[in-house]
Amino acid sequence: MIDGVSLDLPHTHHLPASREWSMRLAKPLVEAGIRAYWRVHVHAPEYVPTSGPVILAANHVAVLDGPLLAAVTRRLSFALIKREMFAGTVGRVLVHFGQIPIDRRTIDLTAISRSIQILRANKVLAVFPEGSRGAGEVRVARGGAVYLAMVTGAPIVPVALLGTREPGQTRDELPRRGAPLHVAYGEPLVVPRSDWPRRRPSVAEWTEQLRTRLAAHVAETQERIGLPLPGPPRPKGTRVPASATTS
Repeated sequence: MIDGVSLDLPHTHHLPASREWSMRLAKPLVEAGIRAYWRVHVHAPEYVPTSGPVILAANHVAVLDGPLLAAVTRRLSFALIKREMFAGTVGRVLVHFGQIPIDRRTIDLTAISRSIQILRANKVLAVFPEGSRGAGEVRVARGGAVYLAMVTGAPIVPVALLGTREPGQTRDELPRRGAPLHVAYGEPLVVPRSDWPRRRPSVAEWTEQLRTRLAAHVAETQERIGLPLPGPPRPKGTRVPASATTS
């Protein structure tokens, strides 16, 4: 429990039908709100399989990344979200919609188990391999996405997110109204399914392949649409340099 929010809830095929329906009702409303405030561009959505388990692996630069990805992806999706977000009203909303809290400081077996449940129920799971919001260049990647793909056989779809944070902003700020947001799906990476034990060298090797694939996809998307990444986030409490302001 965090800040009065119970995290001990079932997921996927055990999620109450009423909650899945509430997800289906809320999704288009959230998407409409995002599209009304920003200019959203979705590229190559056909790369997301229309059925079966899927892992979406996206770069991570801002707080808007998760809601944007969930809103514009055609299928309903669950996400691994840092445990600290599950507090107060936001936490209750995340729990209601079956999202998965993860403790990033340890190997979170509960989060892993719930993620496997989601994929074995032929759902979509969104992850951010970098582990935290940063520059979004995917210079590092954690092994969770690859491990889950090895267990379940789910393909991993790389996703480039651009525009969700502007230069000079902190990682928690939102881009200005009317700013362009881009969600670009890439060709899926298929990791061979592996029975137990799943050895660390194999997970590490495939994780590096995913990192390279995702980093290249982000770079190619930047070049194609002409919108660069914003650079490292500005630390909270610091003033924005005049050169970083936008007109």
